[in-house]
Amino acid sequence: MTDSNSMIDWFRASTTYINAHRNKIFVVLLSGEALADKNLPNIVFDLSLLNSLGVKLVLVHGARPQITEALEQTGIQSSYHRNLRITEAKCMETVKRVVGGLSVSLESLFSMGMRNSPMHGADIRVCRGNFVTAMPFGIHHGVDFHFTGKVRKIQASAIEQQLAHNNIVLLSNLGYSMTGEVFNLTAEEVATETAIALKADKLILLIPNDGVTDDDGNLLTSLNEEDAKFYAAKLGEKNDAESDCISQALYASLRAYANNVHRSHLISYKQNGALLQELFTREGNGSLISSDNFDQLRNATIGDVAGILSLIKPLEENGSLVERSRELLENEIENFKVIELEGSVIACAALYPITKEYGELACMVIDPCYQKSGYGDRLLSSLETVARENGLKKVFVLTTVATHWFLEKGFEEGELDDLPEHRQQLYNFQRKSKVLIKLL
Repeated sequence: MTDSNSMIDWFRASTTYINAHRNKIFVVLLSGEALADKNLPNIVFDLSLLNSLGVKLVLVHGARPQITEALEQTGIQSSYHRNLRITEAKCMETVKRVVGGLSVSLESLFSMGMRNSPMHGADIRVCRGNFVTAMPFGIHHGVDFHFTGKVRKIQASAIEQQLAHNNIVLLSNLGYSMTGEVFNLTAEEVATETAIALKADKLILLIPNDGVTDDDGNLLTSLNEEDAKFYAAKLGEKNDAESDCISQALYASLRAYANNVHRSHLISYKQNGALLQELFTREGNGSLISSDNFDQLRNATIGDVAGILSLIKPLEENGSLVERSRELLENEIENFKVIELEGSVIACAALYPITKEYGELACMVIDPCYQKSGYGDRLLSSLETVARENGLKKVFVLTTVATHWFLEKGFEEGELDDLPEHRQQLYNFQRKSKVLIKLL
């Protein structure tokens, strides 16, 4: 029964994300390594669920390891220059055969519909076509790349027509030139340029690791532009395949970011359910490359009441906060500020003017998933600015559990007698809250 309740709670909590993602365009990169992984059927199931929930999907698949293996079987060793394959004319028949086969295999996975399977009744239509116009990559530093190409144009309007009919559009790492030739492209470039051309809401890149990690192996759940540049360069200096894959994904995200696709997700293709966890839960899964203003600090509105109540309820239940009714919160909402992340309130705090000189800070709560991320500092700084603008000279807080945090922020311990007389009369002696005061 407990598991059932957890599932029900999760499903209800996902409603916000379901509504936010509906009718949005997501471009998803499936590298050749992802296609070869045993978790691929689960990824297809999850992508099918996104399609069922109204997400407009463009899938771009690669074929790098499969092409290398097929060429070796014909006695051809792949040549590279600056990590880009040199595709000679003699390789192209093999390249086309391999890529075409992978596309057909993907289509077959999306066509499954057996009873008792996640795909039953989905009736998903996958569309392919010559949506990518290519041109030769050319000669660089004296190296002729032959039939290695780059994207010249994405036929965005044609793709949008298919998406309007709820079709999943499937692209590969092949592009077609104005002269009728076929060129071998990088799947990362195709995915990025497609996201830019479609003004996609998200670029999702499936990588071998859980995301980007720091030197201590800690997952970096959110990166801004500067962070992404730093780790892309650092990982690019390593010689292993996984680091190179993540580096290329970061560079793809940076190009998308520079062209107004401001949300790119790096998610593991090995972890079952990682895509759903990233898109439908607060804690997410993987690394998100986004702007610094991805989370929004703003004045609370009446529409935030439900989110604030949900946020403060656990602390009310354990006695850390005084219980607030919905009616009380609605009446006092103008005193609150919130931090919103992907449509959900993840932090809140309030400033109550008590006298002409005194203000009270209250109800400062950070979602446990986002603590130690600087949100408390931002809320406190914002409310102190408001207090100064309103001519207040001091702010105080009554706390039972966060004394040390406030002391570190410049508050000093006070006595009950230091508070305005009106506030002294409302003091709850059973709670025995500490009185902390800060001069502004």
